[in-house]
Amino acid sequence: MSKAKLLYVEDDETLSFVTKDNLELNGYEVIHSKDGQSALDLFAKDSFDLAILDVMLPHMDGFTLAGEIRKKDGHIPILFLTAKSLKEDKLKGLSIGGDDYITKPFSIEELILRIEVFLKRKYVNKTEATNYEVGEYELDHPNLILYRQGEIIKKMTQKECDLLQLLIINKNQTLKRSEILKRLWGEDDYFLGRSMDVFISRLRKYLGQDERLKIENVHGVGFRLIEEETTA
Repeated sequence: MSKAKLLYVEDDETLSFVTKDNLELNGYEVIHSKDGQSALDLFAKDSFDLAILDVMLPHMDGFTLAGEIRKKDGHIPILFLTAKSLKEDKLKGLSIGGDDYITKPFSIEELILRIEVFLKRKYVNKTEATNYEVGEYELDHPNLILYRQGEIIKKMTQKECDLLQLLIINKNQTLKRSEILKRLWGEDDYFLGRSMDVFISRLRKYLGQDERLKIENVHGVGFRLIEEETTA
């Protein structure tokens, strides 16, 4: 398998040198940029398996950069590195298309764990030519596309698609929060749980055109995708 190519955007020279060096020692190809605009130019010219974006960047901040990347590619996983610990900042990053975040200071081991969670799902999905039907919808999991009655409703991110797949497979059954977090985020963590809530809200909007479908919040336990039977 060829090396995974990462777009890494960080303006702190010391941190970026150490992080890039360690990622390359762990087998990744890392293309580094010091500012948002240059990173966007690189993204337009090359293809990447994953983007790692600092939030506070010169010329174009990480949130804006992520939004521009999402316009060009709805599939690539986006991981934010942020010194900001406010919940609002983290949720903003997720709401504009980010898949996950790590708060500085972070360990290389933690960063690699998060990267591997995304890449493992990506490579597995290439070999799983499986579509899933629920209500009026069809989920093309390998290509990350959600259809409704044969028409494309949404080109999904990897995390959105994986979460919806998990809910469909376990339709009408309760999935524990801890189980979802461990399978899709790599660990059961309070702040990652807040991230998951954002993704659940997105899925509710995507499925909102079929009144028979709803994603229930089972208080204190987890979530359940319900498909109500049609009445004659």
